[in-house]
Amino acid sequence: MKKVINFVLLAASMTVAASASANQLDDLLKQVKNDRISEAKIDKQREAEFLSARADKQALLNKAKKELADQQARNKRLTKEYADNEITLAQKEVELSNAQGTLGEMFGVSRAAAANAYGSIATSIVSAEYPGRGEVLNVIANSKAIPKLEQLEELWFALQTEMTQSGEISKFTTEVTNLDGSKSTETVVRVGTFNLVSENGYLNYNDEVGQVQPLAKQPAGYIAGAAASFFGETSGYSPLYVDPSRGAILTLETRKKTLMEFYHEGKEVGYAITVLLIIGVLIAIERMIVLGSMSAKIKAQTKNLDQPNENNPLGRLLKVYFDNKSVDAETLELKLDEAILRETPKVDRGINLIKMFAAIAPLMGLLGTVIGMIMTFQTITLFGTGDPKIMAGNISLALVTTALGLICALPLILIHSVVAGKSKSVLQKLDEQSAGLIAAIAEKESK
Repeated sequence: MKKVINFVLLAASMTVAASASANQLDDLLKQVKNDRISEAKIDKQREAEFLSARADKQALLNKAKKELADQQARNKRLTKEYADNEITLAQKEVELSNAQGTLGEMFGVSRAAAANAYGSIATSIVSAEYPGRGEVLNVIANSKAIPKLEQLEELWFALQTEMTQSGEISKFTTEVTNLDGSKSTETVVRVGTFNLVSENGYLNYNDEVGQVQPLAKQPAGYIAGAAASFFGETSGYSPLYVDPSRGAILTLETRKKTLMEFYHEGKEVGYAITVLLIIGVLIAIERMIVLGSMSAKIKAQTKNLDQPNENNPLGRLLKVYFDNKSVDAETLELKLDEAILRETPKVDRGINLIKMFAAIAPLMGLLGTVIGMIMTFQTITLFGTGDPKIMAGNISLALVTTALGLICALPLILIHSVVAGKSKSVLQKLDEQSAGLIAAIAEKESK
């Protein structure tokens, strides 16, 4: 009985499973059929889009082919027109040449003359007084047509004006552009075609911007001073340094270094040498004042030997004599020698220091030379010898310090000689008086 029941349950379960599987298969079949219909619709849509785009592309291709054909036709037409124009142009040039005749030579000559005149007139300082003279010349030089009579007259006037003004000195008022960019109206004297001069020195005409400008640095003092004096003269003759190269030589002159610039290239060594010179001169001045005063007092004392004054070496020497008149000549001589020895340091004080400075100054100059050469060789090691300007500063140090040392030593040696001579003169007077006093005592003893 149990076996029958189990069989019945198993059959029922299999029937239910088979029914469920059948439903799933039907659903799957329906889904596949629906998907096939959807894909077919999508494919038809894509095909329709492709056919539409194909038609558009074909239309664009046809349009491009038509444009290409039009451009090729235009190219042929323009090529033919260009060839025809070339032939026409050649014919017209022949006709123009025949029509010009001898005027063609004048055309070339006028253009060449205007070009040459423009180059000299535009850069001339006369244009500072008469601006705008080069515009007509520039038009003639670049013109492709025969110049008119008025233009030829302007060319003539420009050349005649330049020639006439080159031999004249003219005073006029113009705008001067200063180095800081500010502008001022000044009175300027033009010396031919050579130089522009104002009360402050030489000026320069910048033809590129059409401005009158002062030099970046005025030349040497005697040159600038002559220019200032010339500007102030109203009649007669006055010396002036003229630059025949229209500013080139004057520009080179302004690039020269002044003595003060050369001095500062000596740097620390040069400054030390200068300090030695100043100290030596001050010592010499002090010694000259002291020794001069001392000599005057000694000279006054020699007129009154019976009343010694202790404000001078001779007075103090006489005091020793009067204090020891009772001693013998040898003892007096010793005491007077002792008094002279006490006065000698006061007289010779600082003189040997001047001599020492005169000897040290050249040695310091030699030291600067050695330092400068060491720095020069170091620069050559780092940068080579391609640019001499890199080494110029160190070489200047080497040369300037040597010159400063000699410049310092020469006056110090001269000053030392003068001061030493003055000192020896004072000591000689003391020795003379001392010898006279001793001789007087010895004469008394002999009697």
